[in-house]
Amino acid sequence: MDNTNVLEVKDLAISFKTFEGKVQAVRGVNFELKKGETLAIVGESGSGKSVSTKAVNRLLPEKNSIIESGQILFEDKDLLTISDKEMQKIRGNDIAMIFQDPMTSLNPTMQVGRQIAEPMMKHQGLTKEESTQKAIELMKLVGIKNPQQTHKHYPHQFSGGMRQRGMIAISLACEPKILIADEPTTALDVTIQAQILNLMNDLKKDLDTSIIFITHDLGVVAQMADRVAVMYAGQIVEIGTADEIFYNPMHPYTWGLLASMPTLDIHQTDLYNIPGSPPNLLHPPEGDAFAPRNEFALAIDFEKEPEMFKVTDTHYAKTWLLHPEAPSVTPPAEVVRRKQKYERLYAEKKNERHVGGEVVGSRG
Repeated sequence: MDNTNVLEVKDLAISFKTFEGKVQAVRGVNFELKKGETLAIVGESGSGKSVSTKAVNRLLPEKNSIIESGQILFEDKDLLTISDKEMQKIRGNDIAMIFQDPMTSLNPTMQVGRQIAEPMMKHQGLTKEESTQKAIELMKLVGIKNPQQTHKHYPHQFSGGMRQRGMIAISLACEPKILIADEPTTALDVTIQAQILNLMNDLKKDLDTSIIFITHDLGVVAQMADRVAVMYAGQIVEIGTADEIFYNPMHPYTWGLLASMPTLDIHQTDLYNIPGSPPNLLHPPEGDAFAPRNEFALAIDFEKEPEMFKVTDTHYAKTWLLHPEAPSVTPPAEVVRRKQKYERLYAEKKNERHVGGEVVGSRG
């Protein structure tokens, strides 16, 4: 992975018109995606994960969605301002998407192989024979058995796992630079889920594709992510490397997500529960949106929205607890255990690099 940004999202704000009023679904989101990395976006349902990434592919419903502000920069183009014709050349070709439910995403009246071949005919100008042959190769690549025969099968003839593999093959048909995966394993059993995740990791390495992985499952994040963005109430409240988020989290919402995540060394009765429910984004609250659910909330949390405080060059969190004048608080016990584990791992790595006062493996 290099440090070149393939995508930059700047100050993105999106609303939806409803009968009750305007829902402020995404409120000033900023993130970048680097070449060859997997960025996981996590959070509860309704936090703005899917809305933010659908905006990247211009897949929001035109009838009731409003882009209030922001830029989505890809190859020096703002995807929010280019023409529909230009966007059609990018969508499915440079930026592809895997949806949550392949049964509703695949065309039930069309052979799966034909659905894989179609983007190659449209975007790459391949003939029917060339695209069919490449579709068969892609089906083999994603682990679909007997592709010479099964490329003629319809979606209902595939199992759930095979349909999802077919969706991945469609998304990879034009070797996209960015792959957006919107909870692609939610409807699958644990065994098939593991196979799909391993497959996506392998394909990322082989094709050097950048991935945005949307999920609420932190176990999946641990398997997939290089960096993690935590979303709450339409905002990114913490962003950092996977190690930083898992072992040195700074936002109370991230603490709650991690503490409520089952692990092998924790009893079910010890699981932490985040109290309350997310705010109504018809009328976003003053101050920190998480404050009413935050047992560590300060008085200022109910009055003024926090800024993004810098923890490291790669780690930022939107909480007043990082202000120099904020009191020191102790996170939930499970989060403390994770931080202690991180500190042990960090110390071990540091010790491995130093022997007799010299750095092992130094090149001068």
